[in-house]
Amino acid sequence: MPKFFETMDKIRPAYDVVYKIVLFICKLLLVADILITSMAVIGRYVSFVPDPAWSEEVVLTLMAYMAVLSAALAIRRGAHIRMTALDVYLPKALIKFLDILADLCVFVLAIVMITVGWKYATSIGSKGYYVSMPTLSKFWQYFPIPLAGVAMVVFELEAIYNHIKSIFVKEGTGK
Repeated sequence: MPKFFETMDKIRPAYDVVYKIVLFICKLLLVADILITSMAVIGRYVSFVPDPAWSEEVVLTLMAYMAVLSAALAIRRGAHIRMTALDVYLPKALIKFLDILADLCVFVLAIVMITVGWKYATSIGSKGYYVSMPTLSKFWQYFPIPLAGVAMVVFELEAIYNHIKSIFVKEGTGK
C-alpha cells in the first residue's frame, strides 16, 4: 500500500500549482477591488478624477469571486472553523472518520455548487445584464459559484487523500 501512496504523492505539485493560481487570482481581484473603490471614492470629492457608474457593481462582483475562492483556499490549509473542543475526549480513529465524513460532505457541496451554480449562471445570469454596463451579461455575477466549486473539488480530493493516507502510513516513517 505505501507504494500506492508514493505514486499518488507525485501529483502533489499539481495541487500546489492550482493553489498558487487561485491565490494569485484572489490577489489580483483584491488589488482591482481596492483600485476601483479608491477611484470611485476619490472621484466623488475630486472633480478631475472620474467616478464611473459601473464601479459599485464591479466591486461587488469581484468581492463575490474573492469570497468563494478564498473559502476554497481555506479547504487546502484546513483553515475553516471547526469544532475541535471535544477531540481530546474522542478516540483518534473516530476523529479521522469524522474528518473524512466532513470532507465528503464538503465534496458533495462542491459538486452541487458546480452543477446548480452553472445552471444559474447559464440560465438566469445569461438573461440579465448589469444596470451600469448593459452590454455585460450577469453570467459573470453567478459564475463564481461553479468556479469555486471546481477549486473545492480539487482541494477536497487532496484533503480526503491525505486523511486516508494518514490511516495507512504512519507519520515520519513513510511506512
